[in-house]
Amino acid sequence: MTDGAHHLSPGRDYVGVGVGALVFDDAGRVLLAERGEGATNERGLWEFPGGRVEFGETLRDAVRREFREEYGIEVDVLELLGAFDHILMGEGEHWVSLTFLARHVGGVPFVAEPSKCSQVGWFTLDALPRPLTQISEQNLASYTEKYGLGKFW
Repeated sequence: MTDGAHHLSPGRDYVGVGVGALVFDDAGRVLLAERGEGATNERGLWEFPGGRVEFGETLRDAVRREFREEYGIEVDVLELLGAFDHILMGEGEHWVSLTFLARHVGGVPFVAEPSKCSQVGWFTLDALPRPLTQISEQNLASYTEKYGLGKFW
């Protein structure tokens, strides 16, 4: 591309595809991250982590990559929780987000991208930090409707 050419941005210039996961540890806690100052939206809110799907990447591979890149952990992606509309009109973003249920299988989570994430931790479903992002609230409602407040396996 020539200098000054416009690069289209997923979620802003066209509907983006995102993935996320409720990742459980052996104690039944879930991993949550607080969105940092460099996040593209919903800064300062807590989320079940995820990210965008890259061209040519499967949904499950995208989940595994995001947790490896952003938190240094390995996850086993088990099943799809659901597909969710993630429309943030006030921030000019529109995503379709597929959320999975996964199990932590290796590594100790840490913040690998401090501009995007300010902190990360394990929490029980009945004591989550607040406020949650819009998509995480949708994910939590869907999960508790299907499985209650315990781990699902």
